[in-house]
Amino acid sequence: MAYLVPAEFVTKMVDAGESKIFMSTRDTLIRSYMAGAILALAAVFAVTVAVHTGSFLVGSMLFPVGFIMLYLMGFDLLTGVFVLTPLALLDRRPGVTVKGVLRNWGLVFIGNFVGALTVAAMMAFILTMGFHLEPDAVGQKLAGVGEARTLGYAEHGTVGWLTIFLRGMLCNWMVSMGVVGAMISTHVSGKVIAMWMPIMLFFFMGFEHSVVNMFLFPFAMMMGGDFSIMDYMIWNEIPTALGNLVGGLAFTGLTLYSTHYKTAPKRNLVTTAASRNTADLAKV
Repeated sequence: MAYLVPAEFVTKMVDAGESKIFMSTRDTLIRSYMAGAILALAAVFAVTVAVHTGSFLVGSMLFPVGFIMLYLMGFDLLTGVFVLTPLALLDRRPGVTVKGVLRNWGLVFIGNFVGALTVAAMMAFILTMGFHLEPDAVGQKLAGVGEARTLGYAEHGTVGWLTIFLRGMLCNWMVSMGVVGAMISTHVSGKVIAMWMPIMLFFFMGFEHSVVNMFLFPFAMMMGGDFSIMDYMIWNEIPTALGNLVGGLAFTGLTLYSTHYKTAPKRNLVTTAASRNTADLAKV
């Protein structure tokens, strides 16, 4: 399936980060809007499957279809640009600045949020027949998750906030592995397989994804979830986004960049060569 060696796909990571920084505002917003909408719909799909089959594992196995679709269409998630754009800055690409990186993150956040919110409003309308009926089993499930993953964390104070942060780190470690995994193959089948595995893992383990949560919590509030916007921001979205940034960059972006792009000199290369010459002379 046309596997690329790490040095090749890490170069593609840096190039992709540079390209996203210089992308027009219009294109950045359109691509991030579509990414947020597609991922939100995939989350509804996965939860619907889990509710009707009684198996969260089955839902988790199917959730990656949304990530795969948005990646193949060239759309952008906040979790992806968290990893890729800093590499272009670190590599000192011409014209790349901290301001440019932050601008990209801000635009992608806005696009992802509006896209996810659009799907949240549409699905809330559908599942309640225009808000005239009580939420069905799927709506009730999502509303319960929204409360548990805001107020449930708030009950534990600082420890709860740190727990969300760590779950966010682990989430984007896996999600960014999916982003990078898609770069190791030039065939669609290879990209799909490489993306599927880490995305399924993060969803099943219940790690916190900032873009999925942009859908989940507004939708839960529309379904009658008993928590506020401030509960959502303080006890989920903010620590999740920060965890996504740190985890994806530390575990995936910087590690791959430092060892496959900025490879250190081989150990004892000169000493080893000198030892071989000495041994050869001794044989003469």
